[in-house]
Amino acid sequence: MAMNVPRLLVLLAFLAVLGVPLAFRPSGARLIEDPSAARVVIITPHNEQIRFEFKRAFERWHEEKYGERVVVDWRQPGGTGEIRKQLESIYRKAVATGQLIRSESGEWVPAPGAAPMAFDLFFGGGSYEHDQAKRGVSARPPGAEKDEQVPISMPAGFSQEQLDAWFGENVIGALPLYDRDQFWLGNALSGFGIVYNRDVLSRLGLPEPTSWRDLTDARYSGWLALADPRSSGSVTTTYDSILNNYGWDEGWRILRAMSANARYFSNSSPKVPIDVSQGEAAAGVAIDFYGRYQNQAVMRPGETPETSRVGYIDPPGVVLIDPDPISLLRAGPNPTGARRFIEFLLSEQGQALWQFHKGASAQDESGAPIAGPEKYELRRMPIRRVMYEKHRSRFVDTGIDPFAAASRTPSLGWRSAVAPLMAAFGIETHDDMRRAWEALNGLKASGRDPALAAELEALFHSFPHHTMKDGSKLPVSAENWSAIRADWRDAQSTGRWNRIRVEYAEYFRRVYRDITLRAAARG
Repeated sequence: MAMNVPRLLVLLAFLAVLGVPLAFRPSGARLIEDPSAARVVIITPHNEQIRFEFKRAFERWHEEKYGERVVVDWRQPGGTGEIRKQLESIYRKAVATGQLIRSESGEWVPAPGAAPMAFDLFFGGGSYEHDQAKRGVSARPPGAEKDEQVPISMPAGFSQEQLDAWFGENVIGALPLYDRDQFWLGNALSGFGIVYNRDVLSRLGLPEPTSWRDLTDARYSGWLALADPRSSGSVTTTYDSILNNYGWDEGWRILRAMSANARYFSNSSPKVPIDVSQGEAAAGVAIDFYGRYQNQAVMRPGETPETSRVGYIDPPGVVLIDPDPISLLRAGPNPTGARRFIEFLLSEQGQALWQFHKGASAQDESGAPIAGPEKYELRRMPIRRVMYEKHRSRFVDTGIDPFAAASRTPSLGWRSAVAPLMAAFGIETHDDMRRAWEALNGLKASGRDPALAAELEALFHSFPHHTMKDGSKLPVSAENWSAIRADWRDAQSTGRWNRIRVEYAEYFRRVYRDITLRAAARG
């Protein structure tokens, strides 16, 4: 019996829906992965483009080198900070429930009959987050009288000869390229700079930014895109580098003014360059490859990176170049496959994926062929010096030289202040801050009362006193930071931490409202 037309149309529509995933699947992807192949489970903040290129290339490389099929199983629950919190929760629970125990040699291993931990590798994010994974969690095993410190990651176990071949001197600027105990190994380099929209800047009458101070100009008010340091480890690194390079007082003044100019504080750092490219913001803070990717994405035929409407700059002299690490996770299901993935990342083939043009090819040190990405130009900086010495002509960004550009200013230990202080003075109190900022700048522009304007500006950039555990108070300052940081750590395990947060936010809210009222009264 012939099928009637309505049923035929329904059937065709159903088949079309089934076909959509096939039509839009990445080229080269297998329809059905070999169920017998070993899996390497990787938790990562990396985007789809990076995951596509490294999965494809590693699976091919592994089969050619070891004669075995392997499948990369990505897990991408959020940003680096969220990933670390998830890992801490998993490992803390595993110790507390007796799933992870000490062996006779003192190593933390799965208990007899217990399943291995969920992930093999933690891939991506800055060195700070991976240092925290090395530090691990404090947890109490069943029957124990006190907590024990359990590292989440573990040494990768490569020989010093191999490390020297990959990295040479273990330094870039003031930072190491890998953890000396191999709890993490860098595999790419990240710069932190400014992404901007030339068309929007022109409308606002602003020059292209060349320094962090440029973003404090009041003409950026409502046009600056920032990410929330409570959600993004990479942007916390950026703000921390501003403090390190400019010092406590000037660094906080810059961050306070940038916060006042902010349109929003996104919980996703990739949102910033996207919004800038779409004209929703004039400029923003971005990881280098996010900025360069948007620069390329909007480039029209005949344009160059210098004429595209989206620009990106690493502020000269204060560029933090941070290793982007990978960590071997403790008691993962496939440690052999995990180490091989690290080996691939640090091979010239793996390094070529970060910066080669699509389809570019070359030979490694042994004469074996290496190739660039298949579909996406990632525009990230490789970590191995040999890539700059031998293969620069195949790079998309031929002018980058991170080893020459990296700031040599060491960390001053203020990073843990970034998220809570910026939350208190700029995020949780942002509406009050914006009104105070506009009132202050209006008073300054009017020239009516320079003395009052100077007084209110000093007040705008002031900090509260911190109430210590014993009830004493210390001004929040560089000189007192060590004591305050130690008190914060103590407070975070109790309800006192929430009271401190409220106390800080209330201080800034009072200050901003006072500035707004006093400036308005004079105007």
